[in-house]
Amino acid sequence: MSRIAHEMRHEFADAAWQERHAVTRVDQLREWMGVDTDGSLMRDIQLGLARAPMAMRITPYLLNLIDWSNFLQDPIRKQFIPVGSEILPSHPLLKMDSLHERESSPVDGLVHRYQDKALLLATDRCPVYCRFCTRSYSVGLDTQSVSKKRASPFQMRWDTILAYLRATPVIVDVVVSGGDCFRLKPSRLLAVGMGLLSIPSIRRIRFATKGLAVLPMKVTSDHEWTDALVNISDAGRNQGVEISFHTHFNHPGEITDYTIAAAELLFKRGIRMRNQSVLLAGVNDDPEVMKQLVKKLSDLDVQPYYVYTCDLVDGIEHMRCSVRLACQIEKALRGITAGYNTPLFVVDTPGGGGKRDVHSFEHYDRQTGLAVYQAPSVRPDQLFTYPDPLQSLSPDAQAAWLDPQRAKRILSDAVEAARVKSMAV
Repeated sequence: MSRIAHEMRHEFADAAWQERHAVTRVDQLREWMGVDTDGSLMRDIQLGLARAPMAMRITPYLLNLIDWSNFLQDPIRKQFIPVGSEILPSHPLLKMDSLHERESSPVDGLVHRYQDKALLLATDRCPVYCRFCTRSYSVGLDTQSVSKKRASPFQMRWDTILAYLRATPVIVDVVVSGGDCFRLKPSRLLAVGMGLLSIPSIRRIRFATKGLAVLPMKVTSDHEWTDALVNISDAGRNQGVEISFHTHFNHPGEITDYTIAAAELLFKRGIRMRNQSVLLAGVNDDPEVMKQLVKKLSDLDVQPYYVYTCDLVDGIEHMRCSVRLACQIEKALRGITAGYNTPLFVVDTPGGGGKRDVHSFEHYDRQTGLAVYQAPSVRPDQLFTYPDPLQSLSPDAQAAWLDPQRAKRILSDAVEAARVKSMAV
């Protein structure tokens, strides 16, 4: 290898270099795509960004994984770079903050929905921005279609969050997310972890990040950050508190030599890792693709944990999959490997019902594409609905959803059918 090639490879393997060279504008993307890029495609991308709720931010590492000869169909591209021609009208049931996280926030920056678990939103920034982000209402920069609802600076919220957790000993499990905890400075990461460990009632702490999939070289090149994570893990183990690291891989093509090196380092240093995927059309909505992902993650000692049906987010209706398809893919996965390495497919129910096993609906009408779920441990007196994407339905069913009166009737009929079934049990 020449000296220049070696230096370029060394730069590419440096997380700070990756972040400095992240692509955030169409003109930067054009440079990656080449001077002969089709002008109509660039206009299509500009139109997609104009309608997208998330700004574009994508690392050179990810750009290097895209098959530029098959740009429109590439599963990496689909997750991070929108094109206007593929965007479909959103389902009429869509709402910003469809999971009602803000309604379940007793203090700014903390979501307390499940009785014994809380979600800590430690930052509103990520190393890359996913098009399908459920927190598109607050994460990342403002876009042409969404003005983000900003939280106050984290340090101003931290003391209040700690006070709430200390005063609520029923909370034994805390997920540290955002945004993405990969964007926390090592000192902040350490302060959060040790602060949570200072609360005797907390028994489990999870650090949720997409970083291992989109910026794995941070683990191997940012030694201070990795040491902070390991120090928290070691301290937790000594206290009998489980510390885990939750990753987000959606496609087997996201697992590279950089990923393997980072995962092996974390495993050798005692970090427990689990993965949460999102089921996305054109990315992993195929049993064989999902099988490959599960096998590769298992070989990395990353436990496949959840596969979510895609949340209702503006501009990504074409990326959502039906409940029926989710059930079919989970059935195909069951038995290919050990049960503990077989992910559970879940619906994070709109309206704040939390995660429900995708099969556990009280009622599911495949014609109207509406599933109804109960959440007895979260909100026992409510029923929660999740709609299939419009494009998966017949033309008549699509037309019904677009008619407010017929849509209202679909909802009321489905809820009533679910109530009747639940009462008969």
